[in-house]
Amino acid sequence: MAQKIKVGIIGGAGYTGGETLRLLLNHSGVELLFVHSRSNAGKPLHVLHNDLLGETTLHFTDAVQEADVLFLCLGHGESKKFLQENTIPQNTKLIDLSQDFRLGETYEDVAFVYGLPELNREEIKKARAIANPGCFATAIQLGLLPLAKAGTLGEVFTTGITGSTGAGQKLQDTTHFSWRANNISAYKTLSHQHLSEIKQSLRQLQHQFDKAINFIPWRGDFTRGIFVSSCLSSALSLEEIVNLYKDYYQDHPFTQVSDTAIHLKQVINTNKCFLHIEKEGDNVVIHTAIDNLLKGAVGQAVQNMNLLFGLDEKTGLQLKSITF
Repeated sequence: MAQKIKVGIIGGAGYTGGETLRLLLNHSGVELLFVHSRSNAGKPLHVLHNDLLGETTLHFTDAVQEADVLFLCLGHGESKKFLQENTIPQNTKLIDLSQDFRLGETYEDVAFVYGLPELNREEIKKARAIANPGCFATAIQLGLLPLAKAGTLGEVFTTGITGSTGAGQKLQDTTHFSWRANNISAYKTLSHQHLSEIKQSLRQLQHQFDKAINFIPWRGDFTRGIFVSSCLSSALSLEEIVNLYKDYYQDHPFTQVSDTAIHLKQVINTNKCFLHIEKEGDNVVIHTAIDNLLKGAVGQAVQNMNLLFGLDEKTGLQLKSITF
């Protein structure tokens, strides 16, 4: 049996940290060495992540051990701070789930590769450090990359709705159950932080792309998932567009093009992205559905780890959706 990948999780108390350790505890190629949390050091993991009672004897620690790879499940701005305050061996790979390194930033002259496998799979395999994409960014990009590769992408109008876990574990006014239940609202209209990484990726494929991505995000009254609808103009027929998408994603196991309408429950609790395309006249709408904590965060991070270490990218990620 091949030697297992030795893994540490930095910031294991939050939503992404909890999802990461759940996936890695059941990953056949991984030995989970430690889960770091300064504020919870010494506590058993199941004290914070109650569903793990009986699954592991690990405790949170405030010590950083040597590992093959570290998952940085920290808040925005905290990953840079952690790396500045700790000495990381040069042979340790990094997978950062914050937004700290998504736009070409470096750590000790190490460039972070943008970790969207459907765009940068070969670069990910050779990287030392991965900047995991944002959740809305993942959903929107997967809905647009094939048209960018074809060089036909113009101005885009996109709306997307996300579950409350997208806001993180820290309590905020708009994450209270009493506020969120039976309620929706728009936020960061046309100014969402993921727009920069989306445009950066699109320009990789369509170098002269300079059109607007007009994005209105919505808070939904559910906990998990993202559903995005992107509208644009195209002279291509519906059949031509669908074929572009199926050709682009034919070797990417987690992204599937559906010939019928999609819904959020198809992808919840999975690392999948489902796409469905509609067209009326010259107006095209690409619908995209992902789980924000999995394909939009942790599942994609584990997919990137698999690629980094030469494993089948589906390893540990063949998960059951919650359809009812």
